[in-house]
Amino acid sequence: MKKIVIIEDDRRIAQMISRGLQEEGYTTEVVYEGINGRQVALKPDVDLLLLDLNLPGINGFEVCRSVRAAKPSLPIIILSAMGEIEDKEEGLALGADDYLVKPFDFRELVARVKTSLRRSAYMSGLSTESEQTWQVANLTVNLITKEVRRGEVKIDLTAREFSLLDYLMRNRGKVLSKLDIAEHVWSLNYDPDSTVVEVYINYLRKKIDRDFKPKLIHTRLGMGYVLKEE
Repeated sequence: MKKIVIIEDDRRIAQMISRGLQEEGYTTEVVYEGINGRQVALKPDVDLLLLDLNLPGINGFEVCRSVRAAKPSLPIIILSAMGEIEDKEEGLALGADDYLVKPFDFRELVARVKTSLRRSAYMSGLSTESEQTWQVANLTVNLITKEVRRGEVKIDLTAREFSLLDYLMRNRGKVLSKLDIAEHVWSLNYDPDSTVVEVYINYLRKKIDRDFKPKLIHTRLGMGYVLKEE
C-alpha cells in the first residue's frame, strides 16, 4: 500500500482527504504544521506528499524546497487556496509535480495522485544508464536526476517545463495535439481558449532551442507540436 503524507493546517480538510484516500486503498499520515511535516515527509517509507502552502512554523514553499532537495523523486502535489498564476509558478519552480487549487473535487485529487504515483513508479523502474537518459540530437535528458543538457551546456528547467519536455521526449517524432499535452502534462480537460500549452512551449523553446542547433521543437499548423531532429 502506498503511503501519502498530508501536510494541512485545516484539520477538517486534512481529515476529509485522509479518510477519502484510505477508502481508495492508501495509507495516510496527517501533519498540521510545516516543521514536523517536513520531517515526516523525509521518512523513507513515504510515497507521495500532499502539501498546503499556508502553514504554521514554516510555509509550504519552504517545505517543498527542502523536501525536493533531499528527495528528488518524491511526488509532491500542492493543495492551496492561493490560485494566482504567480503562486502556481513558484510552487512548480520549487519542485512540486502538480498544483491543485482549493476548493477541488476529490475525484480530481485522486486522479492526480494516481498519475503522480504511476509516473514515479515508471521512473524508479528505470535501472540502466541508457534507460535513465534520453537523447535527441545533442539534447540529453536524465529522467532520474532531471538534468537537461544541450551538448555541454546544462539547462535549468522548472518542474512544469521538465514535465513538458519529458512528455515530448517520450513521444519524440510524434505530433502531439494541445489536447494531448494538456491532459498528460497538466491533467486538465483542455479549454480551446487557453494559451497555457503555447506559453510553456515558448518557455521551453527559449531554453533548449533558441541558442542551439539543430532546432528540435516544431509546430505543425492545425495539428500540434513534435520534438524531432530535422
